[in-house]
Amino acid sequence: MNMNAEVLERLQKAGLLSEQTLDLGDVPTGTYALNKIISGDYQKGIPIGMITQIHGESSTAKTIFVTHILIEAQKKGYYTILVDSENAYSTAFAEMLGIDSEKLVYKTPEYVEDCFNFMETIIKSIREVDKDTPIVIGYDSIAVSPSKSEHDAEDYNSNQMAGANRAKATGNCLRKINPILRKEKVALVVINQIRSKVGVMFGDPSTPAAGGKSLDYYLGVNIKTLSAKGDRILDSNKRVIGIQGKCKNIKNKVSIPFRECEFELIFDKGLNPLYGLLPQLVLDGHVTQGGSWYTYKDTKFQNKTFNETFLTDDKFTELREIVGI
Repeated sequence: MNMNAEVLERLQKAGLLSEQTLDLGDVPTGTYALNKIISGDYQKGIPIGMITQIHGESSTAKTIFVTHILIEAQKKGYYTILVDSENAYSTAFAEMLGIDSEKLVYKTPEYVEDCFNFMETIIKSIREVDKDTPIVIGYDSIAVSPSKSEHDAEDYNSNQMAGANRAKATGNCLRKINPILRKEKVALVVINQIRSKVGVMFGDPSTPAAGGKSLDYYLGVNIKTLSAKGDRILDSNKRVIGIQGKCKNIKNKVSIPFRECEFELIFDKGLNPLYGLLPQLVLDGHVTQGGSWYTYKDTKFQNKTFNETFLTDDKFTELREIVGI
């Protein structure tokens, strides 16, 4: 332990050091490119102690991203919890991707208030027996969780009024849970849908469907998923076997914001960890590009060759070390 770390530890034990100054760690996302645009590191992912939002259009792999984050958390030995208000979780599919169901706490609360109450309860229960191991919670999704007043409305007119209070209810829950996350070493990943803002003629008309401005205030990282042009992947029989798309880093408190990366999802395999990595290596100056050809030192190659041989070809040994593989 170096001197700085020792001093920090002593100050922390003495109660003189704010938790805000401590790096609580991270959880990888399952793809090196997304890790990079979130944390600035190919190996590190979403921050522990903060809220990460993944929002986007329908069928842009939002749930898959959360599933992979939970898988990576299990690999690290962290506690994993899934709060599923959509009732769309498939145990068989998640296990095919790599989830260990015996190590996953699964809950389907009815109201948004119940979702956050459950999170607080499970965090408290874990910390009664284990003070240190990080906890990772996936929430799928905040967009479909009604508030209790919204659910109790007698008709559609009053339901619209109650719906206007859902953002307020969500804000109250976020205000309460947010300080708990850092204190108890919890990473909360929420999925949100998007809707179009009426009357917007310039700029991006889309906005997260739930949570209001209060959710944005509490976010540490905000990722938007987008489908790409010609995003469907077909097999030799013209059947759709996957999709490709982009992730945009809309907000980031742990690294540089407004970065983008590409992703690829094969339905029966999950996220391709290497897809989107090559453009990031170009941006970082490790690889140069000229048209469809790339150059690393004296080696020229194309994107397809890179994805097929990066993990095994000796000419990429030093490049693998840069990525941390």
